[in-house]
Amino acid sequence: MLGVSATPSAVSCLTRRRAIALALAAVAPLRDEPAAAASVVHPWPAAKPVPGLDLDDLDGKRWRLAALAGRVVLLNFWATWCEPCRLEIPSLDALARQHRDRDLVILAVNYRETVPVIRSFLERTPYRATILLDADGDAATDWTPRIFPSTVLIGRNGKPTATVLGDLDWIGAAARDLIEPLLAAPHKACRPVAVSA
Repeated sequence: MLGVSATPSAVSCLTRRRAIALALAAVAPLRDEPAAAASVVHPWPAAKPVPGLDLDDLDGKRWRLAALAGRVVLLNFWATWCEPCRLEIPSLDALARQHRDRDLVILAVNYRETVPVIRSFLERTPYRATILLDADGDAATDWTPRIFPSTVLIGRNGKPTATVLGDLDWIGAAARDLIEPLLAAPHKACRPVAVSA
């Protein structure tokens, strides 16, 4: 079982899950069972209320989930110290480019790191998603089990549909099966994506 806590070394980063998945993949053919996946998809519980989201980005602009009505939103919770988070960044970038004209918004919610740490990371690893600052970790607590990376998919109606725990190839078939139904939903009038504080 993966433990969780508020410190980066104790917040699960699914590195152990990846190692277990690789070990199972090596053993699985002997047992006639499929290999374990690096990510797990959980439907959003119908009875769970939708948490608020009201965070600043790296440039100080305020982002609110309510302002994104009519768009499909991916809330990707990550940290620079998380190896699986770093592994999925290229596919999230590719997903954003692939669907730039389809009302898909990717918000990368950084867990408790400072702006200089994030900017230093971005100098080495280009990441075009809008990065929001979860300075106190409350957003991660509200939206996820604090397993990183975690990505919450939100439909055009503003309601979450699923949470992906672990890194995922966001341009692969599994991600397509999650995202396409949301993008195919009827369009509503879109509001501005960012609002000033």
